[in-house]
Amino acid sequence: MDASENPTPEPAEQPEQPEPVEATETATETAAESEAGPEAGAEASAEDGSGTGTATGPEPLNLDQLADQAERPDEAARDQMRTRLAALAVPAAGLGRLEELAIWLAGARGSGEARPIERARVVVFAGDHGVAALGVSATAPDQAQAVTAARVKQIEDGGGAVGVLARLHGATVRVVDVSVGSPSGRVDKEDAATREQIEHAFRLGMAVADAEADSGADVLIPALVGVGASTVASVLAGVLTGKDAAAVTGRGSGVDDTAWMRKCAAVRDAMRRGRPVLGDQLELLAKIGGRDFAALTGFLLQAVIRRVPVLLDGVTTTSCAMLVQRIAYRSPQWLLAGALSPEPAHRSALDRLSLEPLVEGYDVRQSEGALGLLALPMLKAAAALATELATFDEAGIPEPVLRSRV
Repeated sequence: MDASENPTPEPAEQPEQPEPVEATETATETAAESEAGPEAGAEASAEDGSGTGTATGPEPLNLDQLADQAERPDEAARDQMRTRLAALAVPAAGLGRLEELAIWLAGARGSGEARPIERARVVVFAGDHGVAALGVSATAPDQAQAVTAARVKQIEDGGGAVGVLARLHGATVRVVDVSVGSPSGRVDKEDAATREQIEHAFRLGMAVADAEADSGADVLIPALVGVGASTVASVLAGVLTGKDAAAVTGRGSGVDDTAWMRKCAAVRDAMRRGRPVLGDQLELLAKIGGRDFAALTGFLLQAVIRRVPVLLDGVTTTSCAMLVQRIAYRSPQWLLAGALSPEPAHRSALDRLSLEPLVEGYDVRQSEGALGLLALPMLKAAAALATELATFDEAGIPEPVLRSRV
């Protein structure tokens, strides 16, 4: 439900993070509840450029000032990890791409000291989309809001693919209700939301990222749930990559040819509305995105600012990552791509970000956090191997003198 329909509660304590072997933790909250939590962070953001906490109300967000806070990963930590990996008692470059992941993780953590991943956190932003009324999903238009609400409840109860995989891989799950039951505008012919609503949601996402960073999350997996979301993601991907509507429009929830043609037409019309405001990321979200996409974008940007490693989910998350790239060009250095979906917009967005998926070839259409979680074991394996494998000196094995780092 919309934030305006809920009274603002007292700030809630952050849930305790369980050990990785425990079951998935879920927490559903409304937009109003999420914003009520990190009050101190909201006040501080007025000084660092996010533009909140003034006596007369929120000032416009200053994305340039926020972008200045997005720094590069720690190169010294990366070099320290390279040195350790070169000394491991394995064949030269024997861990392949896992070495790249360990080096990336060291730079993002700001420490060359190897340690395992213990607090992986999935954050699912939920919202309804007016474009679902066009029949662009396998869900009947008159059932779209009910299905979104049911999916949210399912995830809250630890179900769905995200719940199963989170338990399997020792992650926890948080659901943030941004606009369930309050659909965005139909983006093919009207704005998704007002600029004020977009900035409000953007700040919400930033506050959630702050709360997760403060609670000790060492990897964040953002995701989005809502009927019609892949259509909106296709629109954003088309505008941001310059591709035609047909080249970025996929089958989403598994639509037939007739529904795909309706979806493609909606994407085309929405792209026409978005192109004139391409240079203004917040206005673009207001025209053709929505509050849930704005919250996810704010979350990604603040995760980068807070130096927390991010594992991307499917096409919805990746389309938001392109927006963050336009705000802060260094942001892709803090991101990894999870499993590749069959959505054409997903591959196009990853190409724009210069990211390669950690898992591909399985054509998994289900996202909502599942695509990020499918790749989490690869990242955890890289961290564990860098932590636990012995060096030649530690193992008492003579180091080969003729080997080459090939």
